[in-house]
Amino acid sequence: MANYKITLLKGDGIGPEIVNQAVKVLDKAAEKFGFGVEYDEALLGGCAIDATGVPLPDETVAKCKASDSVILGAVGGPKWDTLPGNKRPEAGLLGIRGALGLFANLRPSVIFGPLKSASPIKDDIIGDNMDIMIVRELTGGIYFGERGRKEVEGQPAAWDTEMYTVPEIERIARVAFDLAMKRNKKLTSVDKANVLESSRLWRETVINVSKDYPEVELNHMYVDNCAMQLVRNPKQFDVIVTSNIFGDILSDEASMIAGSIGMLASASLSEGKLGLYEPIHGSAPDIAGLGIANPLATILSVAMMLRYSLNQPKAAEAIEAAVAKTLETNRTPDIYEDGMNKVSCEEMGDLVCAAL
Repeated sequence: MANYKITLLKGDGIGPEIVNQAVKVLDKAAEKFGFGVEYDEALLGGCAIDATGVPLPDETVAKCKASDSVILGAVGGPKWDTLPGNKRPEAGLLGIRGALGLFANLRPSVIFGPLKSASPIKDDIIGDNMDIMIVRELTGGIYFGERGRKEVEGQPAAWDTEMYTVPEIERIARVAFDLAMKRNKKLTSVDKANVLESSRLWRETVINVSKDYPEVELNHMYVDNCAMQLVRNPKQFDVIVTSNIFGDILSDEASMIAGSIGMLASASLSEGKLGLYEPIHGSAPDIAGLGIANPLATILSVAMMLRYSLNQPKAAEAIEAAVAKTLETNRTPDIYEDGMNKVSCEEMGDLVCAAL
């Protein structure tokens, strides 16, 4: 029997609540499909600052590196907003991505049939099977570039640097092309090559990589046009590959097309099997402890973990099917509509386990 060691980074706000439900579902999947799971917990974000004075303790990095995979809840909150940038909870998030070499972020935007009415986009625009995979470069670009503050003509000014190397672009492009080969063989590369030199290098490099994937239809789109097209005609997209900052923004937009940011999972992958799996939403401190958070994005992140890191595709498919079944009659407050059964965070976890 396969046994897996999973590190839990529950984090801040609603993080512990949603991770607890994801663990419950993972345990049920392990029981059903005959594998074992061992958990270890570590600190990241605001809770780490409170306990150790830093957002990413060395012990956390060591535990994650010793694991088969990592589940993350969420980090941040107003309690730590006044800290310097390199001491805030979000610095821990950037730090763990860099420490584990998590360069590829996969963010699927899939609309479940029962949730079509929750989307702000008309039915005829969404279609029946909207399924977009956004591949975001995660350890380069402006979030990791040089930055600073200075005075310009006696006034405060700040600057951040967007820079990519050819090897950074090549490796994320190959992840996207490989995914496209397994899907509909269509890839859209998003940049701002009409303005940014870094985007011009991005486009040149993606074109060069495309020569190794002659079966994949490659097209290029400026980021502002892509933002518009996601709302105007999302069905035109299959796999999208883009930079760190553009991917951050576009995947949040795509989440709302799918009905709720509380429904979107993500996988952050290294060049090996190690991955970090988390919902794309934040820590939602305003509802923390109220028991009303939506755990489905975290549960769906566990499904991604089973598929991409643990080689348990049947368990992944079963969890996704259980979520779809549960949504037919049950909703947390963020996706509630008349006629449905309104449930708590914990109840939603129980219902998915029952469906599983």
